[in-house]
Amino acid sequence: MIAALGMYDRPETAAANDRLWAAIRDQIGDGPTALTRDRDFHEIWTDPDLLFAQTCGLPFRTSLRDRVALIGTPDYGLPGCAPGYYHSSLVVRRADPATQLADFAEKTIAYNGPDSQSGWAAPMAAAATANISFAHTLRTGAHRASALAVAEGRADIAAIDSVTWALLCQNDTVANDLRVLTTTAPTPGLPYITAPGRDTGSLFAATAAAIAALSPQDRETLHLTGLVAIPASAYLALPPPPPPV
Repeated sequence: MIAALGMYDRPETAAANDRLWAAIRDQIGDGPTALTRDRDFHEIWTDPDLLFAQTCGLPFRTSLRDRVALIGTPDYGLPGCAPGYYHSSLVVRRADPATQLADFAEKTIAYNGPDSQSGWAAPMAAAATANISFAHTLRTGAHRASALAVAEGRADIAAIDSVTWALLCQNDTVANDLRVLTTTAPTPGLPYITAPGRDTGSLFAATAAAIAALSPQDRETLHLTGLVAIPASAYLALPPPPPPV
C-alpha cells in the first residue's frame, strides 16, 4: 500500500506530515509505515495500491475523476473561505504600484503547471471575470518557483495557493519581496483520495480522528483545522480552464 502527502510537504512541514500519517495509520490499523516521497504525483494517485494521498482539485475533476475515490477535504481555516475551501493569493512585487488585477492586462503571469487549480485555473477564472488577458505565460513547475519568478522580475504576477503562500511567508525569504494584490474566488480545497473500492467512510472517520489528535503545534505547522465532506459534484461543477499558450 502507498500513502503520500506531497501537496504541502516542505522541510518545515515534513515531520508534522509524518506524524499526521502515523496518526491516520494508527486509526486505520493498517498501511505503510512511511509516506512515499520519491515518485511522480500522478503515478502515486493512479496506483491501484494507493491507500491515502492528497491531490489538487483540477486533476481530480479531469484525469482522476474515474480513477480514484474521494475521502474528504482538509480544512485550513482560510479567511474568506467556507470550511474545506481555499483560494489563491495573487502576488506581485512589493514595489509594484498596481492596485487591481486589471493593471496586469497584457503582462506576464508565472504558473506552476497547467494541471493546477490554484496556480492556473483560479487566475484564469479571475482574469476572465476582470475581462483581461495576460500577454505572456511562464511555466515554472512549482509555486515557489512562480513566486521567485515574480520577485526576480521574470514575471509580473503569480497565483499561489494560499496555504502555500502562508508557508512561504513563514519559512522562505522569497516572500519578502512580494505582496498579495488580491485573492481569487474560493473553490473546494485539495482533497484526500484513495484507490477505487476502498472504504472511504472508514478512511474519513480515521482521518478526522487523526487530525483531532494532532498536537496544537502540528496543526499550526500544517495550518490544518479539520476534515470536511465536500461532494465530488462540487469539484466537477467547476469549468475547465483554457490551455496555456
